[in-house]
Amino acid sequence: MSDNNSGSGGGGSGGGGAGNNNSANSGKNSTHRFAETSVITNQLLEKWRKNFYSEPKNLLAQNVCSRVDPFDVCLSRKALETTNHVFNYKVETEGKPVTNQRSSGRCWLFAALNCIRLPFMKNYNLDEFEFSQAFLFYWDKIERCNYFLNNVVKTAQRGEKVDGRLVSFLLLDPTSDGGQWDMLVNLITKHGLMPKKCFPESFSCESSLRMNAILKSKLREYARNLRVLMEKNPTDEEIACKIQEQMAEIYKVVGICLGIPSETFTWEYYDKSKNYQSIGPVSSLEFYERYVKPHFNVEDKVCLVTDPRPTSSYDQAYTVDCLGNVVGGRPVLYNNQSVELLLAVVTKSLKAGEAVWFGCEVSKRFASKQGIEDVDVHDFKLVFDIDIQTTFSKADRLIYGESAMTHAMVFTAVSVDKSGVAQKLRVENSWGEDRGEKGYLVMNADWFREFGFEVVVDKKYVPEDVLRVFDMDPIVLPAWDPMGTLAQ
Repeated sequence: MSDNNSGSGGGGSGGGGAGNNNSANSGKNSTHRFAETSVITNQLLEKWRKNFYSEPKNLLAQNVCSRVDPFDVCLSRKALETTNHVFNYKVETEGKPVTNQRSSGRCWLFAALNCIRLPFMKNYNLDEFEFSQAFLFYWDKIERCNYFLNNVVKTAQRGEKVDGRLVSFLLLDPTSDGGQWDMLVNLITKHGLMPKKCFPESFSCESSLRMNAILKSKLREYARNLRVLMEKNPTDEEIACKIQEQMAEIYKVVGICLGIPSETFTWEYYDKSKNYQSIGPVSSLEFYERYVKPHFNVEDKVCLVTDPRPTSSYDQAYTVDCLGNVVGGRPVLYNNQSVELLLAVVTKSLKAGEAVWFGCEVSKRFASKQGIEDVDVHDFKLVFDIDIQTTFSKADRLIYGESAMTHAMVFTAVSVDKSGVAQKLRVENSWGEDRGEKGYLVMNADWFREFGFEVVVDKKYVPEDVLRVFDMDPIVLPAWDPMGTLAQ
């Protein structure tokens, strides 16, 4: 009776019921007509083929691009001629040697340690020095796996379905190499630092694919086991016991692949004057707190981001659901500001001689071999008669998956105009010496405006009203939000 009443009742209700059926049929017909008109027909193919071959430039472009990298063909000669490594302001001494993350996603660790080593090298009179990237990578793997397993429990307690968007997203890459600044702070404040000579690289540090394959397989298996356990309404002790049992196996895998850092170490070295020096025995946490922290305190640095999407407000704090690496550690916290403010605090820091960790979308408008990041470095329109990457706004690129913060590097120099506004910046990368000027890149400030997303500076360079944003309750973005992308 209710179905008949809703379909034949008076007024708008009755009309709506009958109209809904007609609308449904109309919608099906419309979809069918659209499908027919969107088919690639032989007539269309013939038209496109004639148009292609009617333009001699297409044949020239085809001859060239079928033999070499199309991006190299689009490279602007003018950009090469006008790019140089001369700057108004530069850190006193850049780090040596140039680092190389090789086939791993550890850029965020390399960039941070490249910043930290500069005042450390100056204070201890060192010509060359590297902190152990492998040490932080080891602890991140241990902590990250534990964090993932705890997220499995948390999402089950929240009633999230295994095939829902959140759990599916977490299972996609449960132990990524990539990270964010706050995740680095978690590692250093809990585990400290070591010199590279005391915990050197291993195969799986420099090429993490195979180790990660083992870890991902086990973590997904463990996730299934935890979800089954959660259906039995276990006690907190039973959950903790199961995770500890799983983590014991993870610890073994990571230790076999990366080695296990010693509880204490002694660091012996020669300073610039060729004098023998020794520090230790000391734990890694003592080493950071006694010898590094007085010159670079990671907790004095703050992370500012620029997210111009209409759904994101400036002067607002944000965090990302289920994003982190240490259970009980600090959350990933973003302070959203305009890109001009980010460039301003970067300039302040570099003028004061302090390098800056930053995150960007490195692959866009980037001449990799030449080490040039410039919005005009490629002329795609000249070759293809179309432009790419900058044809829609930064906000829309975030929304439609065209751009996100995927790589972290270090600013070591800046050139400013007469008004003090940044024009270009010098960038220390972690891809070895083969690209750019022995591993250093040049970035146009307009490039950062388009593809830069995040900077970390000492809070003394940040205006008080901006610092107060960190005291806000942050808005929680979903785990899959592009601002949660990890630098790799």
